[in-house]
Amino acid sequence: MRTCKIYRNKNNKTKKNNKKHKKIKPKKVNGEIFFKDHPEFRPNLSPKQIFKMGSFGGTYWRPIKSKFFKETLKNKHKKYPKSWWKTIPEEHLTTPFDKYDAKINKYGKKVGTTLQFWQEKGWIDKQDPYGWVQWYCEFYLGRRSTDDERQISRFNKLTGPKGRFRKWLVTQILKKGTKKDWNNYNISPAIRQTLQHWGYKLTKGDFNKEVKQRK
Repeated sequence: MRTCKIYRNKNNKTKKNNKKHKKIKPKKVNGEIFFKDHPEFRPNLSPKQIFKMGSFGGTYWRPIKSKFFKETLKNKHKKYPKSWWKTIPEEHLTTPFDKYDAKINKYGKKVGTTLQFWQEKGWIDKQDPYGWVQWYCEFYLGRRSTDDERQISRFNKLTGPKGRFRKWLVTQILKKGTKKDWNNYNISPAIRQTLQHWGYKLTKGDFNKEVKQRK
């Protein structure tokens, strides 16, 4: 079982190696979300945006049975700012997994696998039993832990500038359309949906940069 240390005290300050640090707030820089203590982590969607745009078929914050806890986990999203959920219907957050509604998703595609699969692969940590997005919610609000490096690495391998899904999306756009189709949602909607679940939406700038690097 993976266990992680969390660096945060009662005053909402982080603590590591007996040194106190002020809570680090993310900033928008050139369309990306920038964390000064982790400049290698550059999502461009906030947790609120991920859900507002339509994600996980409405099921992400459903009640779950986790291998780490005896009791059923539920209402975990309610610990986060109410402003995140103010305009999002509850059924877009807590729908049971067997009622996954792809129509809720921005790109209309069902993507992803079961929580059980992720647990069996060892990708879920006890501190964030719902998975990567729960980790991102906590990180976005200032929590820091020993699991951050792993989770940021996962993001970059899938979604970062060299991430396999991001690069594959560009490949499919060039294969099925033209450079003008970078924002054509009919091309690879499932890949776009997956990237959204990881806090990223392809931009014209990122598309052009990737195309230029391939020449």
